[in-house]
Amino acid sequence: MLTNDEIKRLLDNHEKRISELEKSITAKPVTTKKELSVKEFILSKNCTNDLQKTLAIGYYLEKYKKCLSFNIEDIDCCFREAKEKVPSNINDKVNQNISKGFIMPAKEKKDNKKAWVLTNSGEHYVEDNFEET
Repeated sequence: MLTNDEIKRLLDNHEKRISELEKSITAKPVTTKKELSVKEFILSKNCTNDLQKTLAIGYYLEKYKKCLSFNIEDIDCCFREAKEKVPSNINDKVNQNISKGFIMPAKEKKDNKKAWVLTNSGEHYVEDNFEET
């Protein structure tokens, strides 16, 4: 059997532990991480032309939307979602990025359409806010 003093000591110990737990819970603000929109991403990269926006959208699709590859429809959809003027020839913007070594064809088609992925150089170019290194 426990004595009254032992019971009091156990209760005091529990009270102390509960108080510490309550402090730790209220000390940390609860935050929820919001998803970054394609518009916010484009703005954060200070894109100056459609070529950069197309590359930034490809990066966004791969890194934030976890797409293994992207096609013309994906890029068009993101321009519209961002409320950006859609280039008259997205394929041309992709091909210009391919010639610069920033995008390359994907191994497989996506939704029965030609698809692309960013190259390592393309990723770094976007991450460096389109500055040549």
